[in-house]
Amino acid sequence: MDGLTMLAATPLEGLVLGLLSLPICVYVAYTDLSQMKIRNTAVLALFVVFVVAGLFVITPLVEYLWRFVHLAVVLAAGFVLTMIRAVGAGDAKFAAAMAPFVALPDLPEVLILFAILLVVTWVGHRIIRSIPAIRNLAPDWRSWSEKKDFPMGITLAATHLTYLGLAAAGPG
Repeated sequence: MDGLTMLAATPLEGLVLGLLSLPICVYVAYTDLSQMKIRNTAVLALFVVFVVAGLFVITPLVEYLWRFVHLAVVLAAGFVLTMIRAVGAGDAKFAAAMAPFVALPDLPEVLILFAILLVVTWVGHRIIRSIPAIRNLAPDWRSWSEKKDFPMGITLAATHLTYLGLAAAGPG
């Protein structure tokens, strides 16, 4: 991130965790767009990727272990946000599963990235769903007809993969 800030996450973390997360994030985006649901299997799969691969790529071990606190904090916040109907339960659980992948010093950059991608994915979704030719390719997708709710899984998945991609790209 030349000219900006170097990420604390290493290129090895970004590469390995990003590649292993990619199919899960694609699945999450697809199911949220088509069904307005993020499946627990995807949340658990992402968690397993962190538990197994993170053990090998995140050093020192104490850093790896502290990252589980990130999951607990985001899960607790997500629980509260779900109770007040600010976010869906799937969104909250997926965000919690994503949390350990983020190095704590990178939190400000991840929040900025999330904010930017939220606008981009929301506007993009609204534009794309207004194009009949595209809607006709997947006419049964629930997200096309939702008036109020938004498939946040596309934003979460995009944030996760972009962060890990930037980490993989390394400094400069």
